[in-house]
Amino acid sequence: MLNNEKELLEEIACGDMAAFSTLMKHYSQGVYTLVVRIIGNECEAEEVTQDIFMKVYKQLRYFSGRSTFSTWLYRIAYNAAISHTRRKRQANITLDERRLASIDEDDVERMEADTSERNLEALAAAIEQLEPQDKALVTLHYYENRPIAECAEIIEQSVGNTKVRLHRIRKKLYILITDYRDEQGAK
Repeated sequence: MLNNEKELLEEIACGDMAAFSTLMKHYSQGVYTLVVRIIGNECEAEEVTQDIFMKVYKQLRYFSGRSTFSTWLYRIAYNAAISHTRRKRQANITLDERRLASIDEDDVERMEADTSERNLEALAAAIEQLEPQDKALVTLHYYENRPIAECAEIIEQSVGNTKVRLHRIRKKLYILITDYRDEQGAK
């Protein structure tokens, strides 16, 4: 959060474009990171990010302050990126529910603790295969270090549902990493 964020928002409401530029500079990298992770294409993500900030500028008068500005902004970014992927109708993989249920939590934790280059490469490949909503949640919680409660607010789900989704995503990533390693080993 910016130290003078409230003042900046008031200045923007009065038409101060320099204040909006300051706000954009502060949040643009985080918003872009979220969008590119969901969309998976840098050029399209840049375009969507620009559209998001245009939308934020136009809708700033509707920001009520019930959440933090960053939560409101990330909700707009999340919705815009998800809408973009729906329009593109990207094919995503689906995993067998039985396979997900059979994964031991200790195996998932060991995989997460492995910071080897090979594992990080497999993790990056696995994240790219996730559904856009799952990519967004991984980005918000693990890359942007946003608390689960804020992630839940951004994606408009309950904290409980968000925790369950994160748990399932971790298991999906375990399967995808295991499959990636198996494929790489077979080459």
